[in-house]
Amino acid sequence: METLDLKRLMKFSPDRIGREMLSDKPEMRVALMCLEPGQELAPHKAPLRLMMYVVEGKGTFTVGDETAVADEKTCLFCDPMVPHGFRADKGSRLVVMAVVTPVE
Repeated sequence: METLDLKRLMKFSPDRIGREMLSDKPEMRVALMCLEPGQELAPHKAPLRLMMYVVEGKGTFTVGDETAVADEKTCLFCDPMVPHGFRADKGSRLVVMAVVTPVE
């Protein structure tokens, strides 16, 4: 059994998004992204199914043409090739676990 302590893996940087690949297997990749207030992962597309889980903090998420504010313990889903991204809201760090799976 593999166990990860997310609190120990969270790494923040004032000039870039902190990224930690937690698992990189053909059937599923899991990444942890840590954003300081105001940092943003610009909307982009990927040919994968995506779940974004807010581990800590609060942020504004974009999926397609929709925008939503989400905080801890919230999941957002994105279909393949739909633009998606997120931003840490002012005054709040944001930690997102992204889980991606290939499209069959």
